[in-house]
Order: sequence, then structure tokens, then C-alpha cells
Amino acid sequence: MCSKTANSLRWHDEERSKDGKLRHPADGLAWKDFDRLHPDFALDCRNVRLGLSSDGFNPFRTMRSCKSPV
Repeated sequence: MCSKTANSLRWHDEERSKDGKLRHPADGLAWKDFDRLHPDFALDCRNVRLGLSSDGFNPFRTMRSCKSPV
């Protein structure tokens, strides 16, 4: 709906440097493997992929374990 957002969503496909160096998540093996496994999703460069890298990230608080730094 917003032209600025649409441009940002396509940047990884249209403007990113594709020189083989790891500079963006789209350069990583996980992104490429996901595209290979889900080709219909990968066809539209505006599809959003969300990557969270965090130790113990629990957005819905479904895991209730206490960890002590012992």
C-alpha cells in the first residue's frame, strides 16, 4: 500500500550487491535454502521473511522455565 515500504521490501532482490559476499540475510544459505524449499513463496520478492536470533526469545511466554546462572 505504501510505495516506500514496497521499495524497501524489494531492495534485497533488486538493488543488493550480489557479489558472493555475506552482506544481507538474503546472501546466506538459510535464505537460499528456504527459497529452494518454497519456490512459490520465493517468486514474489515482496514476501517478508522474519529472522530472529536471540537466546531464549519467547514472544508468547509459552515456556515458563527459570534459568539461573549457576
